[in-house]
Amino acid sequence: MKIDIEYISKLAALSLSDEETMIFLPQLNQILEFINKLNECDTQDIDPTFQVTGKINEFRDDIPQDSLSQKDAISNANQTKDGYIVTKGVFDEST
Repeated sequence: MKIDIEYISKLAALSLSDEETMIFLPQLNQILEFINKLNECDTQDIDPTFQVTGKINEFRDDIPQDSLSQKDAISNANQTKDGYIVTKGVFDEST
């Protein structure tokens, strides 16, 4: 089975060196060959299984309760400003 490891690594946002590519290519081939064996299984008469515990939806009553005050909610934060928790920006490129 031929695999374009560079294309797959790009899809996964991974930068692989040539050495890493040589290590992972045979491993990926083995994984895909193993998964391909599933095509040999006859599942014609098998019902789909969505869960195996036998449980059905379990709901609880929606009873309003007191919640944390803003002061209590931010009391353990490392950094706060104007009553809010300060965090590092998600799109901050200085990482």
